[in-house]
This record gives sequence, C-alpha cells and structure tokens, in this order.
Amino acid sequence: MTEIKKRHIAILGSTGSIGTQAVDVIKAHADQFQVEVLTTNNNAELLIQQAIELKPNVVVICNEDRYDQVFSALDPLGIKVYAGAKSIASVVQMDTIDMVLTAMVGYAGLLPTIKAIEAGKSIALANKETLVVAGELVTRLAAQKGVNLYPVDSEHSAIFQCLVGEFHNPIEKIILTASGGPFRGKSKEFLSTVTKAQALKHPNWTMGAKITIDSATLMNKGLEVIEAKWLFNLRPNQIDVVVHPQSIVHSLVQFEDGSLKAQMGLPDMRLPIQFALGYPNRLKSDFPRFNFMDYPSLTFEQPDKETFRNLQLAFDALDLGGNASCIINAANEVAVDAFLHDRIGFLDISEIIEMCLTKATFVRAPTYDDYVSTDEETRQLATERIKSLV
Repeated sequence: MTEIKKRHIAILGSTGSIGTQAVDVIKAHADQFQVEVLTTNNNAELLIQQAIELKPNVVVICNEDRYDQVFSALDPLGIKVYAGAKSIASVVQMDTIDMVLTAMVGYAGLLPTIKAIEAGKSIALANKETLVVAGELVTRLAAQKGVNLYPVDSEHSAIFQCLVGEFHNPIEKIILTASGGPFRGKSKEFLSTVTKAQALKHPNWTMGAKITIDSATLMNKGLEVIEAKWLFNLRPNQIDVVVHPQSIVHSLVQFEDGSLKAQMGLPDMRLPIQFALGYPNRLKSDFPRFNFMDYPSLTFEQPDKETFRNLQLAFDALDLGGNASCIINAANEVAVDAFLHDRIGFLDISEIIEMCLTKATFVRAPTYDDYVSTDEETRQLATERIKSLV
C-alpha cells in the first residue's frame, strides 16, 4: 500500500479565529497534514499549547517581549523559536514547507505572503488584505512563480468551488453574498449611536474583532469585492453583491450562457479551510450538515450602499485603481482600531476612510515600496483625523 505523502503546512496567525479552526482541521486529518510552522502576534500561551500538541519544526512569536517565555517552554522539545515580524517573512521560505496558510490580520500579512510566493509555496489565502493592498503585484508574482492561490474566505472559496471543472468557460459575473451584519436595515440615525458591543454581535459567524466590525460596516464585503477582482481576473462591473441574511448560499457564478452555480452550506469556516488545504481532494468531515427543512426560506436583497458607505468606497477604490485600495485598507484598519477602543463613533469609520481616499497621495502604477509608503502616509492621515474627533 502506498503511503500518503503528508502536506507540510505553515500557519501564519495560528492563534486567531482562522488559525485555530485550521488547527482543528489538521488534527482531524493527521494522516494528510503535518504542521511545519506556527506563528502568532502576541498569544504566547496558546502558541505554546499548539506547539506542544502539533510538534512543528518552528514557531514565531511576533512580540519580541514574549520570546523568552516561548523559548523556555519549547526549546527543550527541540522546537526552534524565533521572534519578530521579519522572522515570519523568513521562515515561510523554508524548504520543508509545501503550503502557507496566511491567516494573519490586516496589512501585516502582505510581506510574508510575497516571500512565500517568491519561494514557490502554495498559498491558502485567508488574509484578504494581501490582495486588497497589492493585488496586481501579488497575482503577477504568483503567475511568474507558478504558485497557486487557494482562497479561504467562504465567499471566494464558494466561487472557486463553482469554477472547478469550468476554468475553460468565461465568467459573465460573480455574485458575492453578504449576511448584512448585525445592523441590516438600520438607518444612519440608529448607526450614529451603536456601541462596540452591539457591533461585535454578528448574527451568523464567529470571527475576530476586526473582521466582525468590518462585517457590520460592510467593509468586509468591500474588501472581498477587491480580492475577487484579483483572484478571478474580473472587471469591477463583473462583481455584484447581494445581502443574504441566512448565510447559506456562500456565493454564485454566472456563466455566459446565463447559468448560475452556487455553493451552499452551513456557516462554518472549517469547510473552506479544509477545501483549500486539501485541494484537489474533498476530505471527509463530521461537520454539521445543511437541511433544507431547517431553512425553508432563503432571502436576498440589495445592499444599502448609501447607509453603509464602506461598500461603495471599496467599489470607488477599485475603479480608481493604482494604490487606492491600499489607502482604504490602511484607513479602515486605523479607524476600526479606534472604534474598538471607544475613540470614535461607528459612522466615523466611513468618514475617515473617505477623507483618506481623497487626501492620500495617489499612485497610478505602484511598486512594493509605494505600497509601504502609502500605508504609512494613510495611517498618519487617519490618526490625525481621529485626534481631531476625540
């Protein structure tokens, strides 16, 4: 009997929502996968626990102040321990890695993803900001290196699943579904007084704080629109968004003959994670199964881009091109952090993003260094605006 060759995985952001669910998937398929690298920003305790259980070759703790704690716990086990963001960008190039799951939050995921692609590693992409910030650069590099980008976001995984066996057929358009978040149907007057606690109560998904706020503002869907453009080589007018409160239809593809294909299932991020890690094989799972009788009515409606300005701002940035998407991503990260620290109101998030899109230096054909400069400039603009609002 031929022994299965395990796929060696690096999980960037192993202690976050996606990372911990990826660990669950890998543990359930220990005959298929071996964890080679684990990284975290700050959660030393969970990183140590994961490393003891999964026995990776290397771990990285981004916060250098926690290095001694992690080293003393794991060095006796023969696990190499490194610290700092630069270490993450370095370890992803290790020869022993087959696939890198990028589950870091925000802009921080860009450089490690680029370095992994340069090293020829397959990418399971859960860090949408990588393509939002530098989609043209990243997709061009992946094509040059012959590297596959496997989407992990449930919506992009759904599109990818619908396209398997259809790659030779042109897409007419894709339809990304959105739950609408906790404030679907609410007015601007209502949104002007919402609290952090209210915004963090997503009706269908359990996610990290940043992405949950992005879902409430519809910026998450805006970022997904931009990501989809680069993943599937689409024009902005080939991407639609519909609000689907039940989160059962995860997204759809319409082909040139008018046929629509949809991928459906219960809202469970383990499924798209497992599909990306195991592709082209569908691995058996014990995840709960969808039952139509539990959801006798599936509904769809137009998103309210006037009340939830972030979705329209994302389309605006896509139309502008250049570094515009990098601008809105940086502004959004700063604004969401300020909201989570009770420094600004919910509606201020959109106002800050729109201001930055207007004032930050626009670059038509940005290089990597331009993206770095744009990110720094925009964060400064957003921070100054927040200070004036406090």
